[in-house]
Amino acid sequence: MDFALSAKAEDVSARAWDFMREHVFPAEPVYDAWRAERGHDDHAHPPVLEELKAEARRRGLWNLFHHELGGLSNLEYASVAEITGWSPVIAPEAMNVGAPDTGNMETLMLFGTPEQKSRWLEPLLEGEIRSGFAMTEPDVASSDARNIQTSIVRDGDEYVINGRKWWTSGAADERCQIFIVMGKTDPEGAPHRQQSMILVPRDAPGLEIVRHLPVFGYQDQHGHSELRFTDVRVPVGNLLAGEGDGFMIAQARLGPGRIHHCMRAIGMAERALALMVERTKNRVAFGRPLAEQGTVREAIALSRIEIDQTRLYVLKTADLIDKFGAKGAKTEISAIKVAAPRVALDVIDRAIQVHGGAGVSNDTVLARFYASARTLRIVDGPDAVHIRGIAKDELARERPYTG
Repeated sequence: MDFALSAKAEDVSARAWDFMREHVFPAEPVYDAWRAERGHDDHAHPPVLEELKAEARRRGLWNLFHHELGGLSNLEYASVAEITGWSPVIAPEAMNVGAPDTGNMETLMLFGTPEQKSRWLEPLLEGEIRSGFAMTEPDVASSDARNIQTSIVRDGDEYVINGRKWWTSGAADERCQIFIVMGKTDPEGAPHRQQSMILVPRDAPGLEIVRHLPVFGYQDQHGHSELRFTDVRVPVGNLLAGEGDGFMIAQARLGPGRIHHCMRAIGMAERALALMVERTKNRVAFGRPLAEQGTVREAIALSRIEIDQTRLYVLKTADLIDKFGAKGAKTEISAIKVAAPRVALDVIDRAIQVHGGAGVSNDTVLARFYASARTLRIVDGPDAVHIRGIAKDELARERPYTG
C-alpha cells in the first residue's frame, strides 16, 4: 500500500486541522463550563455544539465517514478520524461522524427501506436527531451475542419487544429519537439466525429509560443508559433486513466503525504525547528539566514508537477493507481493536505520570482520555473475544516452512 495521503485526504485533513485549532479547541472550555454550571447529571445539549456543526458544514467537513457521502475511502478517512480524536468529546459530533450515529447511519444506508431512510436516516445525516444502538444486556454475557434474551415476537402487523438493555450510548440526550434494537425472533433457530434488528422510536409506549450509567464517574453529555422494553409494539415495517439477519447486520456495521474508534484512540494518544512533551520542557526536578531525565525520555520515545506502529496497522486494515471488504480484513479488524486502545492507555498513563497530580485531575484532558480509552477495551467486543478469534485464525494459517 502507498502510505502517503492522497491529494483529497491531504486537503480534507488540512481543513480539519484548521477547524480544530480555530474552533474546536477554543470551544472545549466553553463546553465544559456550560455543563459544569448545569451539573454533569444534566444531559442537555450545549449550544456551542450547534455553532460548531454549522461551521463544520460551512467548511465541507460534514458526514465524511462514508465514501458515498464524503467521497473518502476508509484509508483516506482514517486520518480525519485521528484528527477528531484530539478532541473526542466534541469534534466527532461537530462533524457528524460520532458513534453510535455513524454505525446506525451506515446500517440504514445498507439495510433500510425507503420509508426507514426517509423517516430516520435523512434527519441523522442532517444532524437534526441522534440515535442509539441497543444490544448489550445486564443479565447475560453479551460479548457472545447468542446469549441475548430480548424477545422480538411477531403479532399480526406488529412486533412485540420485551427485554432489558444497558450501555445504550446516546439515550440520555433527548435528541436521541431512534434505537436499533437487537433481539431474538427465533429462539429455536440456528445459533446465528436467531437474532434480528428492529427500529424502536424513543416515544414508543412501553420503552422506559431506567437510568444513565457513569463511566469511571463521568456522565457523558449524551449518556450511556439502561433501557427496559415492556410489550413495546412497533410496525412490522420497522424490521431491518429480514428475520434472522441480526448477526449479518452487526458484522457489516463493525468493520469501518472499528477503524474510526482506533484512529480516534490514536488521536487521543497523540494529544497525550503532545501534553507530555510540553510538560517535560517546562518542569524542573532535581536540578534539570524533566525532558533531560532518562526515564522521561524513555516514556516519550516508547510512546512515539508505539503510536506509529499502531497507526500503520490501522491504515493497513483500512486499506484491506477498501480493497477486499470487511471479510477480507477480519483478523486485522480484531487485531487493531485490541492494539489501539492498549497503546492509547499506555501513552496516556505515561502522560499522567509526568503530570503528577494534575494528570488525575480535570485540569487536563488526560483523566477523561484514560477513562475513554479503557472503555474501548470493552465496547464493540472485549479484548478477550478479539484475541480468541485472532488465535483461531493464526492456528489455521498455512506456513511456508515449519521446521
